[in-house]
Amino acid sequence: MRMLEVQALTVTYGALTAVRNVSFEMDEGEIIALIGSNGAGKSTTLKALMGLVKTRSGTIRVRGAEIHDELPENRVLRGVAMSPEGRHLFGRMTVLDNLLTGAYAVKAKADIRASLGEVYELFPRVHERRHQLAASLSGGEQQMVAIGRALMARPWLLLLDEPSLGIAPKVVAEIALAIERLNRERNMSIILVEQNARLALRLAHRAYALEHGEIVMSGKGSELLDDPFVRKAYLGI
Repeated sequence: MRMLEVQALTVTYGALTAVRNVSFEMDEGEIIALIGSNGAGKSTTLKALMGLVKTRSGTIRVRGAEIHDELPENRVLRGVAMSPEGRHLFGRMTVLDNLLTGAYAVKAKADIRASLGEVYELFPRVHERRHQLAASLSGGEQQMVAIGRALMARPWLLLLDEPSLGIAPKVVAEIALAIERLNRERNMSIILVEQNARLALRLAHRAYALEHGEIVMSGKGSELLDDPFVRKAYLGI
């Protein structure tokens, strides 16, 4: 059974079509990258998967279940979680309290404790800062907390929107290693939206390039990384 099937997805904002007839699928344990320029429809596609924007048409299935008409909280219960662009933490709450907001749908206290331990093991810096206010953290530390908050929902499918945006290269490398670990050690399926196309393609098993809301190219991450058009259009080489 496929982890995710997206068929003919279309999203509009008024008269503007942000995503047009987008179709792709992924197996369990895959990392999929969506690359493209600003306004290409990458983030809108993720928001549509999470139920944060309404789709005009199309079908979204997670493990065979159609979810395109479900509320975001029901999608979380089905194992989908998202770390949004810009992080959107509660700055006047502690790191720990921010993490716990991601576990609102988890009923068993033992599962919540286990998830906290997993987040702290993945991001030791988050454990060190757990009693600090989120607003006092660096951008990279906030991004770790945002990813950790999504992981607290114990997802099968993790949606990451621009995790490297505005972050120091050293911390980007740490986050990239964490993404690889989640995929390798937990068999977590991950969809990665990134302006840093080189990073995304290096991490991804498969990738899709979007322009003007449509998929214009797809293939293995390594293949697209070596493709002359992709290198010129997205990598600046």
